[in-house]
Amino acid sequence: MWTPSWVVGYHGCDLAVAELVLSGEANLKVSENDYDWLGSGIYFWENDASRAHEWAEFVRDHPQVSAHLIRQPAVIGAVIDLGHCLDLLEAESIRLVRDAYGDLEKVAAEVNLPLPVNAGPKPDYPVRRLDCAVMNYLHVNRQAEGNRPFDSVRAPFTEGALLYLGAGFHSRTHLQLCVRKEAQIIGYFRVRERGGLG
Repeated sequence: MWTPSWVVGYHGCDLAVAELVLSGEANLKVSENDYDWLGSGIYFWENDASRAHEWAEFVRDHPQVSAHLIRQPAVIGAVIDLGHCLDLLEAESIRLVRDAYGDLEKVAAEVNLPLPVNAGPKPDYPVRRLDCAVMNYLHVNRQAEGNRPFDSVRAPFTEGALLYLGAGFHSRTHLQLCVRKEAQIIGYFRVRERGGLG
């Protein structure tokens, strides 16, 4: 799928982790929760350092939502080469995900197992076990069939309350990036503190 090759992403984490990554002593770890919205990978908010910082603050205040403890919220910036991207802003990528769901549904029926479900407050469903299973199935199935693997996944999410009565805009709409291959991260950078950060 064609996507602008290089994008800027922001990752919310603990300050100690940020400093280790920025110094080159560590790398961000792949998230492999069964509820990750876009399947397994390293997650970034595209072009939105403020949302990354909000996420880090949310995890600090609700440690049960993440396996990673955050004491002091911080944000790392990254330049990312999306490479071969499953971009859910494109019709072909949307078709691939829909078809992966259909295939997964058939496999689950054949072995008499229920599909996972998305859960949590509607309409956002923050615990996305079904979506995660579909995405991971898509990637495993592509590999099994010898198709070119995706390096990243990019998706828009319409989230949050309406901005105003009758609006078509929502308060927390965002673009999420899931980097599946660490080599796609060209480099990290320190984010300057400005309005809304820190």
